[in-house]
Amino acid sequence: MPRGKRKIKTAVMTLRVSPTVKAAAERAAELDRRSVTNLVEILILNHCKALNIQYETIAPGETPN
Repeated sequence: MPRGKRKIKTAVMTLRVSPTVKAAAERAAELDRRSVTNLVEILILNHCKALNIQYETIAPGETPN
């Protein structure tokens, strides 16, 4: 049986932003020593918490109420 962290499936999410927003995201991620992908994940999850969205219970493709 393999040890260590369990591999989590990921999904692709494509978005378009202005060059200024992209540069800001890259700089923020660099200063926080994380990838832009991880920065976006953290920002989305924190926003969900602020809105009291129980994201652990949302199935892929489901729209939260």
